[in-house]
Amino acid sequence: MQEIKEKLHLLQEETQKSIKHLNLPQKKEALKCMEAQMTKEDFWSDQEKAQQLSREAGHLRNSIEAWEKLAHDIKDLMELTDIIDPAVDASSFKQLQADVEEAENTHNKLNIELYMTGPYDKKDAILSFHAGTGGTDAADFAEMLLRMYLRYCDSREWKTSRLDMNPGSEAGIKSASIKVEGAFAYGYLKHENGVHRLVRLSPFNSGGTRETSFALVEVVPDIEESEVEIKEEDVKWDVFRSGGAGGQSVNTADSAVRLTHLPTSLVVTCQNERSQLQNKQQAMKILKAKLIALQEKHHLETINEIRGEHTRHSWGNQIRSYVLHPYQMVKDHRTNYESTQVDAILDGALDEFIEASLRKQSK
Repeated sequence: MQEIKEKLHLLQEETQKSIKHLNLPQKKEALKCMEAQMTKEDFWSDQEKAQQLSREAGHLRNSIEAWEKLAHDIKDLMELTDIIDPAVDASSFKQLQADVEEAENTHNKLNIELYMTGPYDKKDAILSFHAGTGGTDAADFAEMLLRMYLRYCDSREWKTSRLDMNPGSEAGIKSASIKVEGAFAYGYLKHENGVHRLVRLSPFNSGGTRETSFALVEVVPDIEESEVEIKEEDVKWDVFRSGGAGGQSVNTADSAVRLTHLPTSLVVTCQNERSQLQNKQQAMKILKAKLIALQEKHHLETINEIRGEHTRHSWGNQIRSYVLHPYQMVKDHRTNYESTQVDAILDGALDEFIEASLRKQSK
């Protein structure tokens, strides 16, 4: 029992430190101000602004309640250590051990919020997927990654919506983009940005040989357009006809757009909206988000400092490998964290990898 008491005392100290660092009283005041705004008669006159404030208030409320519940649970567990006698009530002692372990896990997950100190970490995120080297296998792998992140977002109860989808010629996707709405979505996902590598027996060739394929995942914050200014002369626009599934799904107008940012050579394609104007607006928003992500990654003072050398490394060394044959292993090459639970990971179990990346980057 002494070991459990010491563990709980340490957990209580760490939890109080975290609560102090997060400044929960200040967060409560901020939540009161938000709730006061939400009770005003004209609150819903601006739907987009109202929805954003409602989401922020919900995120803040959940965070406050989770930390307060953890502190209360630890206090209750400490009281139980003075009541339960392991020699007399073995089942209650076993349950106490399980509850203490659960409290530790809860603290570790909540504590990840302390690493979300970036200027855009609280923002929603936009994820883009691009098939790389590997032909049809790469297109299939890009779709596997899309599914993996959609499942991860579902596990966190984040809302996802499709922005763009370009199917592969035989299977999978050439490229796709989704928007992720949720508490600290960009903060959690931003280190997933990079090249992912798959090694497996290919289902797309008759010999069933082992093939290596690559896909790029891009993660940018969902920002307000006013946060970045881009000169008109720095942008080149191309329009083309959107692809589709055929029949009535084919768009007969040149509504799809391709935007090239000349100073950085960044290219954004958008064809999911119905009108060319909507696609242009979405493409410009994604471009600005990409520039902000590059500025943050390279620790630059201004957007204007971003040049081609900062964008050419997109297809550099892979950040993570997924090996399905001759053995099963997923390994992150930045943190060296690895797991043999390949099926679970491809089904969205990414918490351990993401948390390892956040801790490594914070150091």
